[in-house]
Amino acid sequence: KLAFPESSLGLIMPIESLPEDRDDALLLADTIHLDSMELNLTDTFSGFAGTLSVAGSSRLASANIKPRMRMIALYYVANLRNYLVLGTGNLSEITVGYSTKFGDSGADLLPLANCTKGEVMKLAGALGVPQRIIDKPPSAGLWQGQTDENEMGILYSQIEAFLKGGDLPDEVRGRISARMDRNKHKTRMPDAFIE
Repeated sequence: KLAFPESSLGLIMPIESLPEDRDDALLLADTIHLDSMELNLTDTFSGFAGTLSVAGSSRLASANIKPRMRMIALYYVANLRNYLVLGTGNLSEITVGYSTKFGDSGADLLPLANCTKGEVMKLAGALGVPQRIIDKPPSAGLWQGQTDENEMGILYSQIEAFLKGGDLPDEVRGRISARMDRNKHKTRMPDAFIE
């Protein structure tokens, strides 16, 4: 809102989401005086996931439809308004490839890309984001009870220590390095055949 005062819009896109997530999104929009629009994608998700179920099912594959549907909605609205899509990816997530390819990683600008998750939290406090939002365990809301740190098996504070050369047990350093290697495909352009 501060960077684009005349052309900012927040989209609230629940998909089987917890009511408190919607409440927090509305609270944030109100707090920072951001125009917002709600697009409930739950029925669309249910229909699409049902169609795809003939190919098989997996909790993660189904859950990853959610950020991809949100990316489509973001670009649809951005296209209508001639806006750019701002992504929320931060240095901690980008480093370990914690994102859904062509989902939450789809953006035109990544204003937080050089900030660790801890720095994002400090920035949120400085900008007046309500404390209950800052204190909420980070979650992509992919399924009931899902949190980023539980899914990754790594704490954001450990990723920050890794990035800043802090002291970490070899086992944790190994898990972070393994995740980085496994997710390289998420952090670079697709490989292409060279003639």
